[in-house]
Amino acid sequence: MFAKGDKIVYPMYGAGVIEELESRDIEGGQKIFYILRIPVGNLKIMIDANNAEILGIRQIYGKDEMLRIIESVSQQPVEMPDNWNLRYKSNMEKIKSGQLTEVALVFRNLLIRERERGLSSAEKKMMTNAKQIIVSELILSQDIEKTRAEDILTEILNEAGS
Repeated sequence: MFAKGDKIVYPMYGAGVIEELESRDIEGGQKIFYILRIPVGNLKIMIDANNAEILGIRQIYGKDEMLRIIESVSQQPVEMPDNWNLRYKSNMEKIKSGQLTEVALVFRNLLIRERERGLSSAEKKMMTNAKQIIVSELILSQDIEKTRAEDILTEILNEAGS
């Protein structure tokens, strides 16, 4: 179970800080909810604490580990299906996993594809979402502003597209 002040990642939304633990009476029983504030987009989300593991919620990575993971992704070979439907489905599964390596691969691959061939509007939206997830975790792990987090991500992954 997480506590107030913990920095966690909620797949598909990104990293945030648990602002409160709220108890509610639902169907005759008490349920605990995390009130999560995600800095990118200023989202506030209520999550059933009992479902945290099922939802793939995890602690954010530490400062050094975060950078190491992104750098390792920049060194991996680019592998993505040419078929749009297969590529979209594969990328969506990676984002839903909530794993930084997978989300960073989606962002990096779509970034490269955009430079080479362009992206559909759906893939542009997916790329933006993947970027937001990574940037939110960078902000919290590095204790930096959004623009600096975006700069770090661009610096590391631009090498992959060169």
